[in-house]
Amino acid sequence: MSYLISQLSFLSKLSCLLISLYLPSLNAAVWSITYPKQPLEESIHVKYPIELLELALAKTGVRFEVQPTDDVILQGKAFNLLSNNRSINILWSMTNQQREADFLPIRVPIFKGLIGWRVLLINPSMLPKLESSNLRDHAAVQGMDWPDTKVLQSNGFNVVNATSYDEAFTIMHRNQADIFPRSVIEVLAEMADDNLRRELILEPNFVLQYPSAIYFFVNKRNKILAKLLEQGFAAAVADGTFDALFNEVYLPLLKELKVSQRQVVQLSNPLLPLETPLDDEHLWYSIN
Repeated sequence: MSYLISQLSFLSKLSCLLISLYLPSLNAAVWSITYPKQPLEESIHVKYPIELLELALAKTGVRFEVQPTDDVILQGKAFNLLSNNRSINILWSMTNQQREADFLPIRVPIFKGLIGWRVLLINPSMLPKLESSNLRDHAAVQGMDWPDTKVLQSNGFNVVNATSYDEAFTIMHRNQADIFPRSVIEVLAEMADDNLRRELILEPNFVLQYPSAIYFFVNKRNKILAKLLEQGFAAAVADGTFDALFNEVYLPLLKELKVSQRQVVQLSNPLLPLETPLDDEHLWYSIN
């Protein structure tokens, strides 16, 4: 609770400042919060961050409207727009040291670290081999520019590089790699896609786990929005509404994957910024 106590103490002082300086004007108008439209806007993994953002904003007492851009904006361009304070004023993405230097992170992992919980896609012939050997003895496929590549390599895995998402599946179909670690929030949708899945199966016994966080980011000059979001998230964590939304969306998925029954293989993440609030158990999913 140390994170929450410090946040709430600080934010109570901030609230007084906002009331005296900013809230009269903020309450007089609707604050427009614009995020980059996503390729799969109707996906639960897009709807959930928006619902969470609206939950946090609702806790602040500020009138707001959350809306996407008119057109889909991919991540690289979205960060450029956010850097220039154009078209969008918020986005969510996996954190790293450079992003936290360039933008203001709201250090609440919105998926409670699930992006770092990885089950394995395999060809059926690999199943008996995995049961009788060390996972690190088997080649794992990942995109060459994905952060997971460096995480796996730093933990002793031999990684086969793919130039794209689709090629990673092709490599698996051709038996050019043994395992394809996929986040628990991604894999069920992938297994439902016959073109991606083909003969691949979900390995039933293991789950890799390393600390990883997807945060909301705002422009470094947008300190008022950042502080309001910190206030809103601190309140949502403290009163249990953050957990309630997360559990509603993701507990059924975790149960379907039988995550709590799997052997957890703990990995380290050398890319994680030192400021990550790993000690605050309220912010992270745990099977304990």
